[in-house]
Amino acid sequence: MNRRRFIQQTTATAALAGISGFGLQAFSSSTAKKITILHTNDVHSHIDPFGPNDGRNANKGGVARRATLVEQIRKENPNTLLFDAGDIFQGTPYFNYYGGELEFKLMSMLKYDGATIGNHDFDNGIDGLYGQLPHAKFDFISANYDFSNTVLDTHVRPYKIFFVDGIKIGVFGLGIKLEGLVDKKLYKETVYLDPIETAQEMTTILKTDKSCDLVICLSHLGYHYKNAPNRVSDLILAKATKHIDLIIGGHTHTFLPKPTIEKNSENNNVMVNQVGAYGLYLGRIDFYFSPGRDVSSEGATILV
Repeated sequence: MNRRRFIQQTTATAALAGISGFGLQAFSSSTAKKITILHTNDVHSHIDPFGPNDGRNANKGGVARRATLVEQIRKENPNTLLFDAGDIFQGTPYFNYYGGELEFKLMSMLKYDGATIGNHDFDNGIDGLYGQLPHAKFDFISANYDFSNTVLDTHVRPYKIFFVDGIKIGVFGLGIKLEGLVDKKLYKETVYLDPIETAQEMTTILKTDKSCDLVICLSHLGYHYKNAPNRVSDLILAKATKHIDLIIGGHTHTFLPKPTIEKNSENNNVMVNQVGAYGLYLGRIDFYFSPGRDVSSEGATILV
């Protein structure tokens, strides 16, 4: 797939954001370092593409096609990371039969760098999720699920730091409240921690203590709740915190043709993105770093 075809398959107009007030025009390709973040969410065990008679989703999606896109983008920019925002499980007979083994094996083949945990990832119970971890060659990242008294203790990181071409990228994860959404016998002694307070703690660690150049949140909180505007969502998280540069969202199956730009508690830009569900789209955010570590970004949603 050449670059022209790639651009044609990018839906809508890219969102542009200058973090800390810097615009994209401030950087030239000769001086800026480019970091590409790719992401999925709520794939729900959709391995195959939709068929030609599947309505609005006809001939879209599929892991093999996603792998081709990811490979193309990595060739274009080796400084690329790939993440998932949860609900990997549940939705097709592949999960009913294999219990998540196939999903984790395929994500490992695509070389995912990390994923957070969604509510449906408990559908085979916490023991079922734990049983599939050997097939996942990537890290699970979740800061507000306390797994201390469960089999997942020490198997899930609250955050992870990636070093890419001299850029320090801190990534942490947040999950939705499980009570009332998931049967208690499935998540057992998992303790839910307040996501806003947890995010504040994580961002202090990553930005202040660890001096990360970029802070990313993998969120399964949901983009926004129109009928419950005070319910914690990605938009509320962005407004209530500081130091988060990008929120990669999930749970509400929200399709954003381009990322939302929200203002944080210090009136700086936060990118919020979510790409629907079922592997129909691949999110892409490009960050540009000048030698002085001023940052700008642009993002788009790619049709698979």
